[in-house]
Amino acid sequence: MAKTPLLLIPGLLCSPRLFAGQLAGLSEQADIVVPDWRKAPLSVWDTWDSAARWVLAQMPAERFSLAGLSLGGMLAAEIMQIAADRVDRLALLDTGMRSQNETERAIRRARIRLANEGHFELVLGLQMSRFIPAYRLPDKALVVEVMTMCGEIGVEIYKRQEELAAIRVDRRPDLPRIKCPTIVVCGRDDAATPLFLSEEMATAIKGSELIVVEQCGHLVTMEKPEETNAILRKWLS
Repeated sequence: MAKTPLLLIPGLLCSPRLFAGQLAGLSEQADIVVPDWRKAPLSVWDTWDSAARWVLAQMPAERFSLAGLSLGGMLAAEIMQIAADRVDRLALLDTGMRSQNETERAIRRARIRLANEGHFELVLGLQMSRFIPAYRLPDKALVVEVMTMCGEIGVEIYKRQEELAAIRVDRRPDLPRIKCPTIVVCGRDDAATPLFLSEEMATAIKGSELIVVEQCGHLVTMEKPEETNAILRKWLS
């Protein structure tokens, strides 16, 4: 049986390590491509369109299944604006489609200032409180893996990603135009993109399915890899 081409888009501060569990667990079912932000010129972060087109250029298959987590989910929505005809099915993981208000933009730019002033480690610490629920912090293996991943991306890419996230447009009006089979997945305890954002996406995309992963935060692919793989296997089939 031919494998399904699958494009997995990482989020902010996320290297391909974000999808290590899926690369291992879904390889018999899917030909997986995970873009590596470290291989992209920094200029791709100038606009949402340029970032989405760079991601799209990483996928050689004409038609494919598309999944993205957090910022990656937002980029998946951008790809649906420019190449929906190439996407067979869509999975939006721990993400949201709203634009940022002034307070949210100010918080993002404060983190950028900290990074510019040489406090990237502090920024990473702040991100941990958004990425991992407090009850998972004793899981040292998970914390080390997430911190290693974020460190791989580094400060320059992070600043560009954060600035782009601050200026994203509201994609909620575009969601009803999505016609391919779609799942919306969210950790029950996601602090970065709370569950209500997934609920409104699932409501807007006709025929989509909302899947809530219990005892899980923002990084569902790393926190609950086996459960995530089971969800994605069913979606792919």
